[in-house]
Amino acid sequence: MPQTLSEHLAGGATQLCHCWRISRSDGVTQGFTDHDGPLSFDGTEFEAESGITASAMQTTTGLAADNGEIAGALKSSAISEEDLRAGVYDDASLEIWQVHWPDPSLRQLRFRGRLGEITMSADAFSVELRGLSDLLSRPFGRVIQSGCSAVLGDSACGVNLNAPENVAELTVETVTESRLLALTGSGGVQNGRFERGRIVVLNGGAAGRSGLIKRHEIVDGKTRLELWEPMRKAPQLGDRVKCFAGCDKTAAMCKGRFGNFVNFQGFPHVPGDDWLMAYPRSSDSHSGGSLVG
Repeated sequence: MPQTLSEHLAGGATQLCHCWRISRSDGVTQGFTDHDGPLSFDGTEFEAESGITASAMQTTTGLAADNGEIAGALKSSAISEEDLRAGVYDDASLEIWQVHWPDPSLRQLRFRGRLGEITMSADAFSVELRGLSDLLSRPFGRVIQSGCSAVLGDSACGVNLNAPENVAELTVETVTESRLLALTGSGGVQNGRFERGRIVVLNGGAAGRSGLIKRHEIVDGKTRLELWEPMRKAPQLGDRVKCFAGCDKTAAMCKGRFGNFVNFQGFPHVPGDDWLMAYPRSSDSHSGGSLVG
């Protein structure tokens, strides 16, 4: 804390406010303040009268996650319902500053973390705040399972998702219920190759949004996609989308479709639950050799 700010706090009567800076995953940074006028510092304009308030913050000196909540009104000039539903604020980073509003250079960072669960009701919203120590509670490490633990195309997998047989850019013809899409052409990709893959919108109002593909069919030379869940902001007629191949995580598909078994990250021969109930039979092989051919 700056010495002059500490002296101001010790004086009894204070001129303090709070400022919130939100940095979204799409590169947009927004600033809000509970002061009655706008403030500016570190290249960010903090909007006043945004209808946003914060609850009391709980902080600890141990490894427990700091937590709190932000509540606000849904306003198109600040945070809109459309953006919240589209997911642009998911896992956005957040800073909360205590600021001496006559001189914003006198300020103290009170919280740094990320936005958590977002809930909406009527014309308002609330957002859970998660401190940096929350990252320590996320599980890491490998899981012993028969299926592959890698994500198709990542560094552990090594498959080139931009290869012609794994990607196609197509144009939207129709969208039904935000999860059934009809696209022009087939992109030269085999029927079913996009199943368990993903779709990314390249332009239009939904640019940057993505969805997971449940079913991929080519009917009369045109692509038909069914998504696992409706897109929170669906593409419109004429928008361009990019579709990527998918994988069911099995050794057979890794070897047969992608020729990538050398990078398979699963354990296809790990015993299943039924192995625990197995018992010797006279018809079994008792040579001591491997059960895998």
